[in-house]
Amino acid sequence: MPKSRAQKEATLQDLAEVLKGMKSVVFANYEGLKVQEIEALRKACKAEGVFYGVAKKTLLKKAFAAAGVTVDPKTIDGNFATVIGLTDEVAPAKVLAGFAKDHEALVIKGGILEGKQIDVAMVKALAKLPSKTELLGKLVGTLNAPVSGFVNVLAGNLRGLVTVLTRIQESKA
Repeated sequence: MPKSRAQKEATLQDLAEVLKGMKSVVFANYEGLKVQEIEALRKACKAEGVFYGVAKKTLLKKAFAAAGVTVDPKTIDGNFATVIGLTDEVAPAKVLAGFAKDHEALVIKGGILEGKQIDVAMVKALAKLPSKTELLGKLVGTLNAPVSGFVNVLAGNLRGLVTVLTRIQESKA
């Protein structure tokens, strides 16, 4: 059953709101996936804080225009799902690339990063990058390493002193 004009306008407004806060977008052809597999993909997206949606290209083009993105989705062949990262630029690419490993029917078509259209190779390169939280964790570890080393050096001197005093006590006893 076709959507009414009011339903299309509501969908357009919802998409435009989501797109205004986007960090990145990935397009993927979902044809050939079973309903259970699509539901599993939706759950994986939701778990990562990623929006998953399917809309007609004309509605998507209008939503992009309303959000200030100059990408034309009509240049992408076939039907596709739109996966939008709201908090992390890498999350949509990671979720889809991970899902595509197990499900050959899912084909990544391209995406949008920083308002510019990117190709499939760039999406796959993004999927290989660590997430924002992983990078922040590595940064904290790197910043903490010199302090930890300094504490270990100081503790080593104290340990050595205690060992020497223990040996002296044992030799006198």
